[in-house]
Amino acid sequence: MALPNALTANLEAVQPEYRVPPHNIDAEQALLGAIMVNNDAYYRVSDFLLPEHFMEAVHRQIFEVAVSLIKAGKLATPITLKTYLGDADLGGVTPMQYLARLAAEATTVINAGEYGRTIYDLAIRRRLITIGEDLVNGAFEAPVESRPRDQIEATERRLYELAESGKYDGGFQKFSDALTAAIDMAAKAYQRDGKLSGISTGLTDLDAKMGGLQPSDLIILAGRPAMGKTSLVTNIAFNIAKAYRGEKQPDGTMQTVNGGIVGFFSLEMSAEQLATRIIAEQSGVPSYKIRRGDIRPEDFYKITDAARDMQTIPFYIDQTGGISIAQLAARARRLKRQKGLDLLIIDYLQLLSGSGKKSDNRVQEMTEITTGMKALAKELAVPIIGLSQLSRQVENRDDKRPQLSDLRESGSIEQDADVVMFVFREEYYVGNKKPREGTEEFFAWEAEMQRVHGKAEVILGKQRHGPTGTVELQFDANITRFSNLAQSDRMPEQM
Repeated sequence: MALPNALTANLEAVQPEYRVPPHNIDAEQALLGAIMVNNDAYYRVSDFLLPEHFMEAVHRQIFEVAVSLIKAGKLATPITLKTYLGDADLGGVTPMQYLARLAAEATTVINAGEYGRTIYDLAIRRRLITIGEDLVNGAFEAPVESRPRDQIEATERRLYELAESGKYDGGFQKFSDALTAAIDMAAKAYQRDGKLSGISTGLTDLDAKMGGLQPSDLIILAGRPAMGKTSLVTNIAFNIAKAYRGEKQPDGTMQTVNGGIVGFFSLEMSAEQLATRIIAEQSGVPSYKIRRGDIRPEDFYKITDAARDMQTIPFYIDQTGGISIAQLAARARRLKRQKGLDLLIIDYLQLLSGSGKKSDNRVQEMTEITTGMKALAKELAVPIIGLSQLSRQVENRDDKRPQLSDLRESGSIEQDADVVMFVFREEYYVGNKKPREGTEEFFAWEAEMQRVHGKAEVILGKQRHGPTGTVELQFDANITRFSNLAQSDRMPEQM
């Protein structure tokens, strides 16, 4: 009979033990007791701890009621709390007895912050276990049409949300919280250069029209070829990255005070080509001369000085072509988690792909892309600038200034965008109409060229939270640089 007993023992030895998710009931009780003894203990954990971080349901309820009372300016004690807990049986004791025991056994409020951090960390671990279990189960039970990449991206998104805030589920928020966020935004605008609610583009008139680039906004910048879409967006990106200033917060994170950290998806040009453009813009040496090596010694020193100044700016480039909107979102989340992110730029939308499913309907695919970009802007709480092409119907009109209807696959782009801007340079079209020299038409053309030379227009065709209209900018075609246009009413007075 020894063999069956030994076999039973072996079977018992290999059976996995049931594992309880990580938690610490003692820490939860100690924190709640400390808060009831001294309500100021709550403020040691108020910036990170939420009711859902407690493992025990009754502790979640106690904490939630206590927070509501404290925020209302009332005392949270066993006596004031008991009314809200009903007549539940808590292991043989009444709610009043349980609350009194928690308060009586509370030792000190000094360790309240540490108790809260322990509770929070264990809640994060429980959430990680849930994500891991979902990942394993999804990999085992995935349907045929489900791709591993989709599961990777979905898991990465959940991990990103967990790493950023610990708020795992969406839902309604109190209007008072939204009001607080609005007041904070106004305070930051007052402190920021230019007194803007958004990030300054470095272009004064454009900032005045838009109030800067607003968090969570999807901004579409469109134009025909040779209008300078990429040049304008690189100018803006560089201005923002160069102005970056951050402050270290008590929790060790960095908060942007001015300018911003820029992520640039260059789907058309390589990182080297983009860098050459920016060097030309900042050094004043034309990019075609840099590419050909046709530069003088003094030009070379300008280039090296400009490159040295740009070494430390927070400007990150992803030059991978042909990526999907889901891949782009995953990389943007990773950048924000690892380096920080205040502005995301995509050059350009038509080079992105949708979910990867075969579809002959490009308009439908573009709808998926723009909807995904708007959702990403809200998720990351940063402005996203997406460049877009225009249809050729612009060229068939006498007035070639673009309109919203000129957007390619325009329905979803126009609908999802918070701001739609068009770049227009009349100089380009007038220059292409050059008549034979010496004729009467040539002199008229020359006068017209002088009128439009070096000028560009940014047309705000749509702005959800502000006025539409046109902003005039200076454009230097040799170095592809946009800058503020000198207006006569801004010129210094002549002595």
